[in-house]
Amino acid sequence: MIDRVCIWGAGAIGGIVGAHLARAGQDVILVDVADEHVEQIVSKGLTIDGPMGGFSIGISATKPEGLNGKFGAILLAVKSQHTKDACLTLLPHLASDGYVVSLQNGLNEPVIADIVGRDRTIGGFVNFAGDYLEPGRITYGLRGTVAVGELDGTITPRLEHLNRCLRLFEDNAVISPNIMGYLWGKAAYGAMLTASALTHAPIADFIGSPKRRVLLTRLAQEVLDVALAEGASPLGFDTFEPAAFVARDDMAMNASLDALAAFNRGTGKTHSGIWRDLAVRKRPTEVSAQFQPIERIARRHDLGVPLFRALVGLINDIEMGRRDQGEELADELCRRSEVLRPMGDPRSAPALSSKW
Repeated sequence: MIDRVCIWGAGAIGGIVGAHLARAGQDVILVDVADEHVEQIVSKGLTIDGPMGGFSIGISATKPEGLNGKFGAILLAVKSQHTKDACLTLLPHLASDGYVVSLQNGLNEPVIADIVGRDRTIGGFVNFAGDYLEPGRITYGLRGTVAVGELDGTITPRLEHLNRCLRLFEDNAVISPNIMGYLWGKAAYGAMLTASALTHAPIADFIGSPKRRVLLTRLAQEVLDVALAEGASPLGFDTFEPAAFVARDDMAMNASLDALAAFNRGTGKTHSGIWRDLAVRKRPTEVSAQFQPIERIARRHDLGVPLFRALVGLINDIEMGRRDQGEELADELCRRSEVLRPMGDPRSAPALSSKW
């Protein structure tokens, strides 16, 4: 067991992981910038409810300025747009032989590595479902894949220690020699979740809708084409099968989308975190921050991602109050996807593993 774990960001991801680790006996401290959330945790503990929750736990928590000491393991769980500032703030608290592991959405590992050093950065992938509801209260709606990996693909003792720690939360947590494959796979799936946030439809209904199929497949294909150009090998998880989308296999793509709709149906998390930021918390999302590295890589390889760019533009319009969430925004994006030329020739698509 790791001596003491610092979890930087006590929202849905960090709070759920931290509460489970603490309940299992791991020494944990949560760090968060939200005054009321930290105060509630300190005074009354952290409550995890929902289908996978149902407990409260006393756990140490502080704002960044109140943190003391250095840590061998810092789990970063802030929104993508806060990665740089969080890393600059946590750096003095990182032990010389310690590491930061990203438990975030997006391709944040390069940003982390630029600040703390590549040798002190571990990649992480999480696909469980949770939502911050109010100070001191988070809902845990659905289990999902959890994986960690060294950026160079090696299997190291520190990785094995980290995985044993994470298994206190998710007993199926895995070590991957291809952690970036997981992250690229989730980037493609994340594009679908982002599209669902244009409307108020539940994730399962949006993904399961026949009229959204062309939009969803082409969004995923744009992201996966960038991944392949970068030399990545996207991996599948929790019924999402990148290989089907790379191959332009209609039957396999529809089967994957049907399975994704079923996976998301009847859970404690009906809508994406992006939808919640827009519709409930009325704050900017992390969509732009997640898109920027993909767009930069696409430009470097002379690849167009017009549908993904249009999606991000619509999300930005909602954030700025220029447009309202609703079916018409998704319909508009669907029309754009229909007029795009067919993407690629499946006969030229490389073989791709869909398993972990």
